[in-house]
Amino acid sequence: MPIIKLPDGSERKFKHDVTGQEIAGAIGQGLARDAVAIRVDGELWDLTRSIADDPSVEIITRDTPDGLEILRHDAAHVLAEAVKELWPETQVTIGPAIENGFYYDFAREEPFTPEDLVVIEERMQEIVDRDEKIQREVWERSKAIEFFRGIGEEYKARIIEDIPEEETLTLYQQGDFIDLCRGPHLPSTGKLGKAFHLTRVSGAYWRGDSRNAMLQRIYGTAWANEKQLRQHMMQLEEAEKRDHRRLGKLMDLFHFQEEAPGAVFWHPKGWRLFQTLIDYMRRRQNEAAYQEVNAPEIMDRSLWEASGHWEVFGEHMYTSDMEDGRCYAIKPMNCPGHIQIFNQGIKSYRDLPYRLAEFGKCHRYEPSGALHGMLRVRAFTQDDAHIFCTPEQITEETIAVCDLILGVYRDFGFDDVLIKFADRPTNRVGDDEVWDQAEAALKQALETSGLEYIYNPGEGAFYGPKLEFVLRDAIGRDWQCGTHQVDLNMPARLGATYIGEDGQKHTPVMLHRAIFGSLERFIGILLEHHAGNLPLWLAPTQAKVLTITSAADEYALDVVARLRDAGITADADLRNEKISYKVREHSVAKIPVLLAVGQREVDEETVAMRRLGSKKQKVVSVVEAVAELSGEIRNRGRST
Repeated sequence: MPIIKLPDGSERKFKHDVTGQEIAGAIGQGLARDAVAIRVDGELWDLTRSIADDPSVEIITRDTPDGLEILRHDAAHVLAEAVKELWPETQVTIGPAIENGFYYDFAREEPFTPEDLVVIEERMQEIVDRDEKIQREVWERSKAIEFFRGIGEEYKARIIEDIPEEETLTLYQQGDFIDLCRGPHLPSTGKLGKAFHLTRVSGAYWRGDSRNAMLQRIYGTAWANEKQLRQHMMQLEEAEKRDHRRLGKLMDLFHFQEEAPGAVFWHPKGWRLFQTLIDYMRRRQNEAAYQEVNAPEIMDRSLWEASGHWEVFGEHMYTSDMEDGRCYAIKPMNCPGHIQIFNQGIKSYRDLPYRLAEFGKCHRYEPSGALHGMLRVRAFTQDDAHIFCTPEQITEETIAVCDLILGVYRDFGFDDVLIKFADRPTNRVGDDEVWDQAEAALKQALETSGLEYIYNPGEGAFYGPKLEFVLRDAIGRDWQCGTHQVDLNMPARLGATYIGEDGQKHTPVMLHRAIFGSLERFIGILLEHHAGNLPLWLAPTQAKVLTITSAADEYALDVVARLRDAGITADADLRNEKISYKVREHSVAKIPVLLAVGQREVDEETVAMRRLGSKKQKVVSVVEAVAELSGEIRNRGRST
């Protein structure tokens, strides 16, 4: 007689072994309808698995994070079943749930086309309509390998061969389709619903290794209901319009090319935007008593071994073996260099906190398939800073860093910011006792500051726990940008010390801090958040003076000179084109302020001012225009 303990503390007694579906039905029909799985003593189970003992049970519904992941995983299986029915010679490999959707990798000689995706999606809907029962089976390893090789699924057989022998091997069958999977899964394909859509096809190497065969990856998105699907598709459509690569071309900011994969070629306007961000951050850091430094980009491998980066991060580093037998690495991060600067001369506790900042150029090798414009690059610039302090100063410094980070984000138009607390990862350096101390200190700082946060378990840096600052943009997407990390490991590894009040040497705490994170990536996010309509103080070209008649050319150049004297980035368009054509062209290029001048404006020393996105214009004197724009730029988004 199982006694089921529910999350609210209540209990349900059953006279016989019971399934999750029966438990949900006993609580309510609405819950039974929305249930997709159960959590039994913390472990996710299929709704159809039988429970004989007295566990704690939680019903997982389709609109929860766990429920959505199960729906997306089932959508991947339905995708694989559809492809096998349409093209039986195709081999299936792996098909996981991912953020907002799913994918499945297929081995097939003929490439899938956009038209194929339409056919596949229609077959998936048919499979949902069939409401095929999904059954979990435990198989013997040798039998499973023999089965998959027997039906021509060599990749599945190889996956099973790599599974540890002590691990239980489970297969799931729906209709005639059988797949290797840990589960859990829905009771039947009908429970999936039709809130899914196939989005694209790309190439993917088997097991992510370029030495292996190239497979075809079909991506899709899946949601709890069709309303959520429609909202997501609208977001994707809007995201395409806001794509920073498209905007970069329209605004003539930057480009990419094959000779330098993962690196940005900055055009004059784009570099002006880049430098505006640096000037802004330099001012904010100076106000917060940071000292700017610059460490070498290339350093000996031995330093990276001592810091712990070589062991954990070595595969992502660019290296060069020289004739003198030494191996050098291009820095993937700035921390070891800053410790070398700290180590010069004797430091006292009176010198702490000691705040160093750098706009450091870093390089990390990312797989070609992972590169994505400026959002995922190999060469980038970090607005990196490291604070050397005593353990007693961690709380105060962390609160100051959080205030600075959140203030910066407000200045750039990001008001919705989520803070995540990421604790120790599996692959890390240092003793657990040191990690306990670092995590406790960071938690205390958060609680003292009163900031809300959520846990992101196991996602800390290899040398310490961290706070992650996640921005939500104008169309609801989340971007992890800033970080703040407590490090009690690396300073000791690299011999950093200070003289304490007791006259003895002590190892400082090292706080790693980045706000933009990568300037390249932050600019990409910024462009997409504002859809290219950057605030006046950020715009590479802030004003354009447009002539209506050639008789106004000299006056237009005079207006430009007066704007520039006031620190406003401006130039003139003197072309013999209609004013409507000029306005349209420069609006597409996202110029925030257009100043039209004709004979009337020449005579009255005025300009017709139009703001980007507005059809209205106002006629003001040049003096008024300069004062209005320069005042707005001087304020330049300063948060209060």
